[in-house]
Amino acid sequence: MQKIREQLRQIHGLLLEAFGPQHWWPGETTFEIILGAILTQNTSWANVEKAIANLKAADCLEPDKLHALEAEAIEKLIRPAGYFRLKTKRLRNFTNWFFDAYGGDLDALARIETRRLREELLSVSGIGPETADSMLLYALNRPVFVVDTYTARIAVRHGLIEPDIDYEQLQYLFESNLEPDAALFNEYHALLVRVGKNFCKPKPKCADCPLNALPHTIEGECD
Repeated sequence: MQKIREQLRQIHGLLLEAFGPQHWWPGETTFEIILGAILTQNTSWANVEKAIANLKAADCLEPDKLHALEAEAIEKLIRPAGYFRLKTKRLRNFTNWFFDAYGGDLDALARIETRRLREELLSVSGIGPETADSMLLYALNRPVFVVDTYTARIAVRHGLIEPDIDYEQLQYLFESNLEPDAALFNEYHALLVRVGKNFCKPKPKCADCPLNALPHTIEGECD
């Protein structure tokens, strides 16, 4: 356990030194970040930004205004994010739950204990663990570690986990070996995404990777 803890700290230090603070999550309000967590499913952030800009231009980045919109209007506004009909259903599922359970009050939502709130979010159709945890961490500042494909790939290649580990096990690896600090979890996840996109790809580019000095095992050859 101590070895893993030290490895995780070393990875964080190397990435922070290489890339600096990532300033995640881009968003001006809590509700905007929540919407972004849903819209970013299966698309790039550049596409999400276009959809968010449309919602902002239509003055629909407030819970009551988005909740009042018809599905067709939402579809038109979020079309740049892709899968716009599916994501409209997911947005409406979320806002319906939000208003039914908490009257659309973000302050009421913020008062709910983290474990309970996570379970409630996961009960909303279309919100999986990564989306729920992104909402908790980035929108509500809860110390919940978000894991994704990049996190798993890097952890496997550096011997922290076995390839068949599931989401909850991977999340526990980070949460049990790091201080429960939302700012730390925020920065760490953002840095893992950065190195995953730039270097630790399916066909990795190891030579210039900030983590190249650490022990790693990679199937196939690095570029």
